[in-house]
Amino acid sequence: MLFGLDGVEIGLIIVFLTLFGGIMTGFPVAFAIGGAGVISFAIIAVLDSSGLLIHQAVDVRSEDYLALIADGVPRDTISTFRYPDLPRIDEALFTGGWETALDRNLSFIVNRMNERVIAGQSIEILLAVLMFVMMGITLERSKIANDLLTTMARVFGPLPGGLAVSIVIVGAFLAASTGIVGATVVTMGLLALPTMLRNNYSPELATGVIAASGTLGQIIPPSIVIVLLGTLAGDLYATGQETRAVAAGCRDALTYLGQPAVLSVGTLFQAALLPGIFLAFLYGAYSFGYALVFPSKAPAVQMGASTGEPVTRGESLTWFLGVPAAIIIGVSLAATAGIVGSQTITVSDMSDGAASASLRTNVSEQCAAGMIDLHGQEAWDVAVAEQAAIEAGEAGEVSQERTPEEMVAATDAALAAAAPIGSGVAVLFTLLALTLVLARGISPTSSPLPLLVGGLGIVLALAADVMFIGPLTGPGRTFAVLAIPFGLTVYGCYHAVGRLSQNELLRVVFPPLVLIVAVLGSILGGITNPTPAAALGAAGAIMLAAYRKLGDDRRGAKIVVGAAFAVVIMIVVGVNFDLRMSREAVTVADWLAYIVTQGAYHFAFFGLLFACWTLLRTSVLGPVVRETAKVTSMVFTILIGSQVLNLTLIAFGGEHYIQQFLRAFDQEWVVFLLVMAILFFLGFVLDFLEIIYIVIPIVGPVIYGGTLDPKWVTIMIAVNLQTSFLTPPFGFALFYLRGVAPKSVTTGHIYRGVLPFVGIQVLGLAILWFFPGIVTIVPDLLPN
Repeated sequence: MLFGLDGVEIGLIIVFLTLFGGIMTGFPVAFAIGGAGVISFAIIAVLDSSGLLIHQAVDVRSEDYLALIADGVPRDTISTFRYPDLPRIDEALFTGGWETALDRNLSFIVNRMNERVIAGQSIEILLAVLMFVMMGITLERSKIANDLLTTMARVFGPLPGGLAVSIVIVGAFLAASTGIVGATVVTMGLLALPTMLRNNYSPELATGVIAASGTLGQIIPPSIVIVLLGTLAGDLYATGQETRAVAAGCRDALTYLGQPAVLSVGTLFQAALLPGIFLAFLYGAYSFGYALVFPSKAPAVQMGASTGEPVTRGESLTWFLGVPAAIIIGVSLAATAGIVGSQTITVSDMSDGAASASLRTNVSEQCAAGMIDLHGQEAWDVAVAEQAAIEAGEAGEVSQERTPEEMVAATDAALAAAAPIGSGVAVLFTLLALTLVLARGISPTSSPLPLLVGGLGIVLALAADVMFIGPLTGPGRTFAVLAIPFGLTVYGCYHAVGRLSQNELLRVVFPPLVLIVAVLGSILGGITNPTPAAALGAAGAIMLAAYRKLGDDRRGAKIVVGAAFAVVIMIVVGVNFDLRMSREAVTVADWLAYIVTQGAYHFAFFGLLFACWTLLRTSVLGPVVRETAKVTSMVFTILIGSQVLNLTLIAFGGEHYIQQFLRAFDQEWVVFLLVMAILFFLGFVLDFLEIIYIVIPIVGPVIYGGTLDPKWVTIMIAVNLQTSFLTPPFGFALFYLRGVAPKSVTTGHIYRGVLPFVGIQVLGLAILWFFPGIVTIVPDLLPN
């Protein structure tokens, strides 16, 4: 053997050195990866043909190997790592010759491009990358960060380390609205770094907090990392669990697990929400603690007085805390008591039949033993008892069609159980009530009469819902009953919005906040998947940027605002009316709703086109489209190049060799800890895209094929990949910041500044390791 190493080990070294050399040449990474795959394949093929690369494989014909198979040891777990004393045989890396491997790789490349890039199941999710990128670049070009930084500095500047804390808050806010690390770091570096240095902030703290806060876009949804990682992890988890089920002797993963082996990007967005906020909290806490320990290096700064109306502490506590808390608690208690809830009733024409068993029990003995090991003997016994009761007819009668009398009785029972106040009405008017309350707190000296009129409308709406609206009330009558109360409420909210606009913080934060809530709310609430939500976000970002560009052009601004309201009208009407005009019987109310929706749709589309024209003539849309095309092309080119490199690893057995090494460990947590350590150190030299598309497909079948929660595994990897932006010497955030930092800030300042935040990342990973509930609690509470 060459250098005393196995031929596969030398092949892995050749691939890594070729990849690293290609990246270090400065050639575009997207092409360097594919080139590394081709060049390394050629080098390995030459050495293998010369007889220099010899792989010592397990002799599958030996008596020791056959004895392990006879003892029931799975073939996949038999390797030289776990059983080093097994007899071995020498064989070439390319057993059929490099020509056969090349021919097979070419066919695999075509198939993989078709599956993962052109027409695969994940292509719809990958389209979200394009629109999230466009949303982020559009918002970045609309100069939203400028106003956010100025406003947050005025709010938090007087606190110790307040400027650093404001950077963290703005970074988290931009992460949820743009998610573009480079744009966020460059913008905050240009705007905030000179201000912090002028106010005697430590260069290390200033550069560290800017670089770290800019990377929050990699974990806080909507995150491109999670979209890319989620599409890959979903396939790896499904395949890994199917393989695990078959190894246990079961037909499929559904039988073995008792639930589908599915991991969606929407679920990962839910899982990433709290960890992202938690990391931002750790950044802010460190900045505040640093200022307390070293007050001269992070002094309090007065950035100018607020432009809003002065408010006393008592008024702030009443209108910003007390009354809103009372409203929210009251609605929550009403929902708990059954006063507020769904008024939708669904009565099946089939009677309730016997429930199915919690687990499938009609399985082989080997599968049953595996399911007992997984679920426990008690869960298996319960499932067996449930199945026996079903077969004996003790679990209830067989489901059958209900008679007309039974349908009436079931409908009456459902009507009696319906809540007096619908959840939709309660949520809508609760939000409007909070708007009125906040407006009162913003301007307590203004006349309360318009707000009282709005409050009267809310009371009348809730009373009308209780007295006149029920589950069987049609949408037309519901609209007529709520028209006057809603009109009164809108009158109050119209004046409330005018008062809220007097507050600089709300004026700056509210528009992008609405966009964030619309995009994330639709995903986290399970209303839609990330792709339509990304389309909504891209369109909303275009209209928001156009509104900001129009400035004093009130007529043009009204068109954009009207288009936004038209979208709201479409959603509200579509939820409350049946717009399927192909039905046999269509009511007048549905026809009117259809006409209104068509009008709103065309006006919204016109408003979007007007916004695009506004951005085009102000030279914003062109650069946005070019940058979006550039970033998206880079992502997909890296995806294609990584497939070439992965197929090279598969061709000479490198991927199988690494997976055998990982499977040699008895403890799953040891394997995952080793993988996390490898990803962490690879982050020093590789970008997150290379790690996702090169490393994860290799280790994924092992870490996703066990008992670890796939949501937790994926978010841990995502947080680890976020660190790759901060780790010297190749952290991209460091390069971005170095490019815009003043000459007085050295590279040493930047490196020393990010080290504490890299430590915070490691601390955050440790906390998520020991408290996985931080990741899993939101997906468990929200629908998928």
